[in-house]
Amino acid sequence: MTLPGPIAAALHCGGVIPAHPLALDRRGRFDERRQRALTRYYLDAGAAGVAIGVHTTQFAIRDPRIGLHRPVLELGREAIADWAPGRPVIRIAGVVGSTRQALREAALARDLGYHLALVSLGGLGRWSDQRLLGHLRAIGEILPVMGFYLQPAVGGRPLSFRFWRAAADLPGLVAIKVAPFDRYRTLEVIRAVAASGRSQEIALYTGNDDAIVADLTTRFRVPGPGGRPVSLRFVGGLLGHWACWTRQAVRLVERCRTLPDGEVPDALSQIGVATTDANGARFDAANGVRGGLDGIH
Repeated sequence: MTLPGPIAAALHCGGVIPAHPLALDRRGRFDERRQRALTRYYLDAGAAGVAIGVHTTQFAIRDPRIGLHRPVLELGREAIADWAPGRPVIRIAGVVGSTRQALREAALARDLGYHLALVSLGGLGRWSDQRLLGHLRAIGEILPVMGFYLQPAVGGRPLSFRFWRAAADLPGLVAIKVAPFDRYRTLEVIRAVAASGRSQEIALYTGNDDAIVADLTTRFRVPGPGGRPVSLRFVGGLLGHWACWTRQAVRLVERCRTLPDGEVPDALSQIGVATTDANGARFDAANGVRGGLDGIH
């Protein structure tokens, strides 16, 4: 599967992609009006796209007794089409579970007009690297894949340089959300993409809530094929952190991307510190992010 030209261009240009929350009323029922309003807010704020059916949308929507997976994805597509006709808004659907479940979810997202599958490997901790790679390869035959390095504290697993180097060779992999909350592991992903020779084909998005500004302002110079130096940058982020204060996030990304190489003013560094501090409060970092969803809501 390949991306439409305008969507591929938007993906590589980068920007803000909020992880879309689920709107519920006081009785815990799906609130379609407010869900649609949230999507419109993100579009008006200048988001490059939205990610729906991800952790902030709550995995329970997939429970057959709740039956909200398809309705939530459908409403997201409709809201974007109604509010931003003709605009290349990147539509990303979260895909989870075993390969059988993930393929069903990817096919549903494709049929509903989504452009990419954000593939969570959470819950697959016992799988070998080869099995995980086969999982990503199979999904990529249905819908282009955004890989996802999820931090171990919330269900992810360590993934080696060797894994990401092999993943970068998968033709269906077109982007990676890098969110291990670990500078060493973040650098391993970047080195793997550089070594693959596909650094111009794979868009890097930060998911490191503890280092948003640092990621967006750093130019990573690492060895590419044959040891030749390659320069990579995060083009944007896909973050639950950006589910609110979205317009300010858009302004922050615009400010970061216009910086000359090697010039990060102290004022922007201080914004980075404040952003991490605010994120720690919202995501309940002191308690292992157990209150993260509540903080976003």
